[in-house]
Amino acid sequence: MRIHIALMALCFAGLSMLGADNVRAQKVGSTSMQFLKVMPSARGTAVGEAYSVWAAGAEAVFWNPGGLADVGRHEFSLTYVDWLFDARQGAFAYALSLGNFGVLGLQIQYVDFGVFEETTNELPYIIDPERPGMTGRTFRPYGYLVGISYGRYLTDRFSLGLSAKYAYESLFSEKTVENVMIRQGVYDNVKTWASGILFDFGLRYNTGFRTVQIASAVQNFGPDVRYAVESYPVPLLFRVGIAADLWGPVGLLQGGQETHRLRAAFDIFHPNDYAQQFHMGFEYEFMNILALRGGYKFNYDSDGLTLGAGLNYSIGGVQIAMDYSYGSMGAYLESVQRISLRVVVP
Repeated sequence: MRIHIALMALCFAGLSMLGADNVRAQKVGSTSMQFLKVMPSARGTAVGEAYSVWAAGAEAVFWNPGGLADVGRHEFSLTYVDWLFDARQGAFAYALSLGNFGVLGLQIQYVDFGVFEETTNELPYIIDPERPGMTGRTFRPYGYLVGISYGRYLTDRFSLGLSAKYAYESLFSEKTVENVMIRQGVYDNVKTWASGILFDFGLRYNTGFRTVQIASAVQNFGPDVRYAVESYPVPLLFRVGIAADLWGPVGLLQGGQETHRLRAAFDIFHPNDYAQQFHMGFEYEFMNILALRGGYKFNYDSDGLTLGAGLNYSIGGVQIAMDYSYGSMGAYLESVQRISLRVVVP
């Protein structure tokens, strides 16, 4: 009974925080550090980011630290994201079991936004007839995140986790730009970067009915960050989801063999800079070797269909998985692709 109360409390707390925050931020992209919304893990994104339940082991640090509790001895995950335009992202996660004391997790993310051309409204650049406003100089914005997580089972069905993260984002090649006009007739030196300490909270609960599980997570809880003279909120994300095997030996539809398994997951996703969104995903697995995945993200401006596949094999008891995902970004943007490598030592 206490577990059910704790689960409901976290869900309602997350919704309350986002509801209050939405009073202040209802515009798309009104939050800073947007790279915090670009999720690593090819498997998780292939199933439409309906991953709050399925995120387990090292990858759980990116989605729901409550899933860390599933680590046997230790494991790690590497992901490369070919994001929009010239942006690239790399992510690393590691998880170490402490036995009865739980599991520790580490994550590192780095985002390269590509090369930008510097512009100005100052003379003589602004009157250049060939390239008005172009200085000829370039700069390369970037961001990174380093975090530590902890998760453990409180009972045989209920796991809980939390993360502390340091996020940094630089918008220009120089950390400070001098003599900038911040308002009419007023000049000051301004910084071109921001950083902050953020926290994630998550839980996962096995209902005990076949393979039905539910999960919830709140991500990036923390103060506003400041660039130049203005402060902006970070992307506060709330996820609540349910997942189960549809077909298989213990599926909701009984039947089938161990060689075939079909899973489904559904997440409600609520960021603080957009309306409520929905994620749905499916995964078909054959002989625990080949996985085919698909999903859809509802109520998005660009995101929609997601697809992917994975291969799993074992070498001397060590499990190795390679995953790939494709995400459609509509008619006017490029697709997004991810590749992940997971290594599990049971």
